[in-house]
Amino acid sequence: MLHNLSIRQLREQLDNKKVSAVELAQHFLDRATAHADLNAFIRRDPEVTLVQARAADEAMAHNQSGALTGIPIAHKDLFVTTDFATTAGSKILAQYISPFDATVVARLKNAGAVTLGKLNMDEFAMGSSNEHSHYGAVKNPWDTTRVSGGSSGGSACAVAAGLTVGATGTDTGGSIRQPASFTGITGIKPTYGRVSRYGMIAYASSLDQAGPMARTAEDCAILLNAMHGFDERDSTSMARDSEDFTRLLGQKFSNEASESQPLKGLRIGIPSEFYGAGLDAEVKQTTLAAIQQFEQLGATLVDVHLPKTELSIPTYYVIAPAEASSNLSRFDGVRYGYRAEQYTDLEDMYRKSRSEGFGWEVKKRIMIGTYVLSHGYYDAYYLQAQRLRRMIAQDYQDALAQCDVIMGPVAPTTAWRMGEKSDDPVQMYLEDVYTLSLNLAGLPGMSVPCGFSSTGLPIGLQIIGHYFDEARLLQIAHAYQNASDWHTRRPTVAQ
Repeated sequence: MLHNLSIRQLREQLDNKKVSAVELAQHFLDRATAHADLNAFIRRDPEVTLVQARAADEAMAHNQSGALTGIPIAHKDLFVTTDFATTAGSKILAQYISPFDATVVARLKNAGAVTLGKLNMDEFAMGSSNEHSHYGAVKNPWDTTRVSGGSSGGSACAVAAGLTVGATGTDTGGSIRQPASFTGITGIKPTYGRVSRYGMIAYASSLDQAGPMARTAEDCAILLNAMHGFDERDSTSMARDSEDFTRLLGQKFSNEASESQPLKGLRIGIPSEFYGAGLDAEVKQTTLAAIQQFEQLGATLVDVHLPKTELSIPTYYVIAPAEASSNLSRFDGVRYGYRAEQYTDLEDMYRKSRSEGFGWEVKKRIMIGTYVLSHGYYDAYYLQAQRLRRMIAQDYQDALAQCDVIMGPVAPTTAWRMGEKSDDPVQMYLEDVYTLSLNLAGLPGMSVPCGFSSTGLPIGLQIIGHYFDEARLLQIAHAYQNASDWHTRRPTVAQ
């Protein structure tokens, strides 16, 4: 079945003329229609998609194809696009059409990828369950009574269910890695500044980072090849040479490595703070079993410490809302987006447009952010959080000085039932305890499928690396996926 093939396998199908880009796009459009109940897509336009597919077929007919020409993908609705409305999962941006494409969208389009549509998400990327979307919750394809994770839940669901081959996501505090873990796919958050944020609607500017989500590490590497690179329009973009993130796939980690132990020489740091109270027993057992398999592939384990792991939660939930309160002030009903129908003056229009246009979770974080930035609280909360941020980043530097990568769980639990944590936001915030610190430090990390719970829910392994070491992370994940089959498992809807 076409929807169970990887990007590389589909490339072979296209190059050998066993399928056309139009046929491939139509196959995925039909699947999205058939499984609309998952609520993964916010917006699709078959006419736009098929125009792009026909252009890809034309390019291939003239031998002008690349790795992604004709490959169907979809974008998280946080990336602005000229061909589809962009809403960030919010009522306040309903029907907004951007006059330009986000850099990530433009680069993938220039690489020949065919866009299937825009994917559902937590409103303005604020959430861990994809229950905070104006367009409704996204269902987990492994168990539709459970959440798909957030905020890139639509992207994760669409890939896992075989509605797209790959998708873009964003990660502010774990929003690529956690939904990837909950749905049994692979996702990577690159180093901060590796992928342009231009045209990506901002939640917390110093934390947001775009990345690919797909079934395999190899597919993520192919997508990242097209997505990354310096962008002068993004002041946070890092001026580094372009890389081929597939270059290390299949290679041995060191000169000591062999066919049976391709990762010999790899040092894996195991932070005790990731395996303490609050971690579900099955998640702990599954991730440790995966790490044992890495040992069989030649790796050695090193005990490391990240003592301020728990402090990452209060640190994040001061810094991120503070930046959000500033970033979201532009959505006021004046220039674009939702405007209240009845108001008495300009101030009343602001108040009613924002009150009616934003959802509860967004309004809550705006209020928190405004509070911590206000006179008398800035020093006590925001500056203190920034000091802790530097200390958390230093903890990672100290740990990574002793090892090549750090491994642990992505989330303390598997996907929970819809509505289960809605009345207790603190419990939902605690679900990000293993992912938040990575964004505070700006390091790259990824989630790789490593097993299932006794109830059949996917569990992901988190791999954390040095700055700009994405190629190594992908190499290590690829070696694990060559030795395991967790990433090949499919929910019923994708079989």
